[in-house]
Amino acid sequence: MTSAPSTPADAAAPAAGIANPEFSTGAAEFISFAIGDDQYGVDIMSVREIKEWSNVTPLPKQPEYMRGVLNLRGVVLPIIDLRCRFGQGLTDCTQTHIIIIVQVDGRQVGLLADRVLDIVSFEQNDIQAVPNVARSAQARFLAGLAPVENAMIALIDLANLLDGQTDAPCAAA
Repeated sequence: MTSAPSTPADAAAPAAGIANPEFSTGAAEFISFAIGDDQYGVDIMSVREIKEWSNVTPLPKQPEYMRGVLNLRGVVLPIIDLRCRFGQGLTDCTQTHIIIIVQVDGRQVGLLADRVLDIVSFEQNDIQAVPNVARSAQARFLAGLAPVENAMIALIDLANLLDGQTDAPCAAA
């Protein structure tokens, strides 16, 4: 188990769907996916389905990261462009892109990503806090980091991702 952060300011708040590693044990399973060369993960219990990209209906006066809505079997879902939400520019969507449908606080939302990688499993106490050095506006969308093989997967805090407080431009910095 990792040592506790030295001060409260150093601690990453536990995210919805991710238990505080200091207080829980057991395996966690995540769907891992890619945005460019970066690997991310969402709690498998939040994922409802994964579907191929299809055109969405844009809505006026929405943040750039809100690509529009999709009618999925009678349910209208907002589609969030994760690349844009993380400040890396708009995704140039192709048929190879995917939409991960997640449920957050009783609502379904689609997350646009490049491709699904795998289902990964690791111990809850292996989840590391996001370093303070990386505390940008986009870092608050991350619940923690998990080592998987020779890589780190950034675990998405779905509640913070969807709260709409940070509407930074999509352009890469």
